[in-house]
Amino acid sequence: MLLQRVMFLPLLSPWSRQTTRNVIARFPAVQLAHFRSNSSVANVKERTLIAVKPDGVQRRLVGQIIRRFERRGFKLVGLKMLQVSEELLSQHYCQLTQKPFYSSLVDYMTSGPVVAMVWEGHNVVQSSRVMVGPTNPAAAPAGTVRGDFSLHVSRNVVHASDSLEGAQREIELWFQGKDLVKWDCWDQTLTCEK
Repeated sequence: MLLQRVMFLPLLSPWSRQTTRNVIARFPAVQLAHFRSNSSVANVKERTLIAVKPDGVQRRLVGQIIRRFERRGFKLVGLKMLQVSEELLSQHYCQLTQKPFYSSLVDYMTSGPVVAMVWEGHNVVQSSRVMVGPTNPAAAPAGTVRGDFSLHVSRNVVHASDSLEGAQREIELWFQGKDLVKWDCWDQTLTCEK
């Protein structure tokens, strides 16, 4: 936060370059050196798949959901809108194909576009599950995506990977390697430890 103030105060107030240099000089040298490096922060390479389901897209909630993940400090590395095929869904929901509700799930997921995203950050899989909330919106606390936006267990707005292994499998199903963008996000170097 201090570094943000240092960077933008000259734009917002009549500070001189010398004043800015004095403030920067007091900023811990280790943090400044870390900020200036282009190397990625260790332990932030964890990735998860978040998909806004057709009801979330139809209700125009995509931007609000993206905003929550950005505000949490996660980095968006993949994003696309698509009409999901039954083939992709059968692979994605392979553990549910024998359940009695599977055909209605496929009907729902193919009823409109889905916005699929890959988010990266420290502990992103577990944190995302907490942010999204339980599958049943009646059990989802206020402040979670489902607690705030879901109307029914069968229309719960968003999907979030449930484990590191699940996230890796789902990301490979929904995205090709070239679809994911590698980029350095400077604030991750300030908010995560090596």
